[in-house]
Amino acid sequence: MLSNTSLAKQPEYDEIVRLTLPFLISLNQVASSVSLWKGPIRSDQGAGYISSVKGRGMEFDEVRPYMPGDDVRRMDWRVTARTGKAHTKLFREERERPILLGIDLREPMFFATRGVFKSVQACKLAALLAWKAHQNGDRVGGQIFGDTTHREIKPQNDKRAVLHFLTELVNLSDPSVISDQTHPQLQETNQGNALESVLIRLIRHSRPGSSIVLVSDFRQLDPSCEFHLMHLAKHCDVILMLIFDPMEIRLPTEGRFRFSDGQHDITVNTSDRLATENFEQMFRKHTDYIKTLALRFRMRFVMVSTVDDPVDVLQSSVATKYELV
Repeated sequence: MLSNTSLAKQPEYDEIVRLTLPFLISLNQVASSVSLWKGPIRSDQGAGYISSVKGRGMEFDEVRPYMPGDDVRRMDWRVTARTGKAHTKLFREERERPILLGIDLREPMFFATRGVFKSVQACKLAALLAWKAHQNGDRVGGQIFGDTTHREIKPQNDKRAVLHFLTELVNLSDPSVISDQTHPQLQETNQGNALESVLIRLIRHSRPGSSIVLVSDFRQLDPSCEFHLMHLAKHCDVILMLIFDPMEIRLPTEGRFRFSDGQHDITVNTSDRLATENFEQMFRKHTDYIKTLALRFRMRFVMVSTVDDPVDVLQSSVATKYELV
């Protein structure tokens, strides 16, 4: 049975193909019930985390005289040389950490056969995560990207930062906007692998101990992206959220189905079992590749269908059968 905090009501048409800012703002009411980051609570003030992510997650506090048992790697050699007595540096754990969300709004994300568009599901997840991070006192920012455009939001820790991020999600999740290269708020990217470009930017702007959540169908994930993911995972807590449509897992057994992007149509005959099996095998291979990367680089992996309730997914993210920790 779905919880009272789920989004399982029948969505309006606009919630299927695009989202409004009031709807994303309303997710603040249920965001407190979701959980994706592990680790004990430090206090009721600040972010309240004892860092369980990669990197020290520490900042300098003070210098005091050296005591037996202190880590020699934290010796303050300048103060030691100046005073003639051994001193060591003390660190305290950071009271907040940046949460960077990489949201894929490329053309293949504007698709679904059931539920909502992949792009809509990605935006709902992003909004829930942004509100949850804000409630925890973390700084929220990230990258929203299309095929040839992107929007970069610097991490900040106030409500205005979340609203700014949600506004960009709404603006860029409209297919007519994301494809408009003259839109004043969009920044053009070089032609090529948009996913790789975003990973490079995340490496530049993330700091050790950051949490990075990539929400995508991970098309164009190739060895060059693999290298950048490895670099990110060395110092950050990385979560890969794969958005998929149920038909990508299993096509209907028989029938002819017409798909359209509004300009072009294609008909798929699922009576051809060889073609159907090849299609399904391609998706399994794609999924297995991402799972393997997650295991190799110690990233977390969550699969989210276009028919899933995003609140339920995040509430059960630790136990879900789709996740690899």
